[in-house]
Order: sequence, then structure tokens, then C-alpha cells
Amino acid sequence: MIVISFMYESRVFQCNMQTTTTMFPVHQLNSSQQEVFAQIAQQLIVLIVNIIIPETMRIIRQYYFKEPCYTSILTGQAWVNELLHGHPKRIRTALGVNKHVFGALISELRGMGHRNSKYITLEEQLAIFLYCCVTGLPIRHLEERFQHAPETISV
Repeated sequence: MIVISFMYESRVFQCNMQTTTTMFPVHQLNSSQQEVFAQIAQQLIVLIVNIIIPETMRIIRQYYFKEPCYTSILTGQAWVNELLHGHPKRIRTALGVNKHVFGALISELRGMGHRNSKYITLEEQLAIFLYCCVTGLPIRHLEERFQHAPETISV
């Protein structure tokens, strides 16, 4: 007899199987063998219904039905614009530099050949860097603050 046991999501599943060296069509089995066969079939159906189908659906949902993540009304660029055009203390508090220093850094970066990327302005790129330096927050927090994917934030 073979006993297969496994745990999935804190539930224990067990399947008991008797093995023989030859395979018989189900109709050639005696009643006790048919009963064992029916129990195994039932356990396999339970396995498929309780584990395989839900896990397959989870994977399908994960890769095919994506839910937008960065949907805040205040984008990173909008926040940077708010800092640049708002009270001078706000940019100093958030980015650790005064407004004129931020402008000078942008001018210097542009002079060195740095430009806006496809999805993000140079001002927002600098703001992400400075905000990270000031706060020490991990990439995931920066993603949320600036509403960008990790590939955009960490490059």
C-alpha cells in the first residue's frame, strides 16, 4: 500500500493506494478492488478540485487579469511640481535642499547631458534620488510616493 500525504495551505491531504503489478480494466476488478479504486478516484477528484483548479485560477488571474497598482491622483510629477511651486519650506523638508539649489542641480545635470527619460522628467528623477537620500525609504515606498514601477524607480 502506498500512502501519499501532503500539506497545502495548512490542510493535510492524504491518498491511500494499493498497488498491483498488473493493470486491470475497472470492470474486471472484484467489488472490494472497485471500492478501493472508487476511493482513490474520489480522493484524486478532491485533490483536483481543492488544489489544482484554484491554484491554476490564481496563476491565470495574476498574469492575465492585472489590476493597476499606481493609481493615486497625485502622481510623482504632480508632487514635484507642488514642491517647486509651493512654500519654500516644503521642498527643503521633503528633498533636503532649497528651491534654488534644486534648480542649480537640474541646470548642472542638463549641462552634463542628462535629459528627461521616456516616462519621467529630469526634475522627478532628481526628486526621487534626493527623497531617497533624505528619508532612506526602500524602493517600494518610493514606488508608492512617485507612482512608478520598480523598474523606473531603481534604474
